[in-house]
Amino acid sequence: MSETCHTVNTTPDRIFAVLADGWSYASWVVGAAHIRDVDASWPAVGARIHHRVGPWPLQINDKTVVRAVEPGRFLELDAQMWPLGAAVVQIRLEPVSATATRVRMAETLSSGIGRLLPDAVQAVLMRPRNAEALRRLDDIAVHR
Repeated sequence: MSETCHTVNTTPDRIFAVLADGWSYASWVVGAAHIRDVDASWPAVGARIHHRVGPWPLQINDKTVVRAVEPGRFLELDAQMWPLGAAVVQIRLEPVSATATRVRMAETLSSGIGRLLPDAVQAVLMRPRNAEALRRLDDIAVHR
């Protein structure tokens, strides 16, 4: 798994509030272009965000599904990214002080052609994208 870390100057609960708002997904996930629908039970296990990925006009309808959740601490997603396949994304929130949280985002391609890439190549390709996603998550959680 490729892991990217970023410290956010707010509490885990404020960050998790962004993660728990499925309609904000395209605001912080790089590559998600439009949210089509969010299951009312999001972020419960099995809940889905229906979104589009890719640049217009080549967007593809896809979805992201919650695999595991510990409110305020952890979220694991099965993120569909066709034509590349799917990725397992884990987001961990670790308090480092009363006003700061370390966010760890780990991702591995789990199906499709991207899965055939060696882990080191996956990490090189995903790290910049995930660093940008964590910067966006930071902006929303701190300034919302």
